[in-house]
Amino acid sequence: MTQKLKNDIGLAILRIVTSAFLLSHGIPKLQKLLAGDFEFSDPIGIGATPSLFLAVVGEFLCPILVLIGFKTRWASLPIIITMAVAAFIVHGGDPFGKKELALIYLMCYVVIMFMGPGSYSIDKK
Repeated sequence: MTQKLKNDIGLAILRIVTSAFLLSHGIPKLQKLLAGDFEFSDPIGIGATPSLFLAVVGEFLCPILVLIGFKTRWASLPIIITMAVAAFIVHGGDPFGKKELALIYLMCYVVIMFMGPGSYSIDKK
């Protein structure tokens, strides 16, 4: 097995698994938005509804794009911003254990943004 093939398989696994896991956080937010329940935290001062909408983009829409490997590097940016807000603003004063998951997602998507989607993606077809 060549190094390039190993790298491409590794990137596909990272991209697909991380995005599938993040969807478990995004789907409830999407359901909340679709149900018309706009109560949500406002960590950056833009209002609860825009904050919820941006969280849905960062935790549902963009992870789907990354999962299939479409516009992967661009789709990673909103996720990175969402996870940075979650880690450093929403959980900024919390102990490390509360912000750890957001930091793990943040680092995974930073790697995906820099490395790209690999050969097993729509971007490379």
